[in-house]
Amino acid sequence: MFTQYKYWKPYISPFDPCPPIRVKSFATPPQLYMGFQPPGLPQFQSPREALMAGTLWPQLFSPYPNPEKGGVKNE
Repeated sequence: MFTQYKYWKPYISPFDPCPPIRVKSFATPPQLYMGFQPPGLPQFQSPREALMAGTLWPQLFSPYPNPEKGGVKNE
């Protein structure tokens, strides 16, 4: 299944004095998964929607989740 969020586990040394973050995450942009922009790609219905998303095409929209509001976060 496609997801633009990736997770990785850093090496944790047994001698590390700080409590480590066990799982880290990062987001990849959706254009990495499109070889080219296909013709006839659907567009947002209104200019306001497109401006709020930062792109004219919904398939190229990638939100920046806020961890404080329940988005993807480092755990």
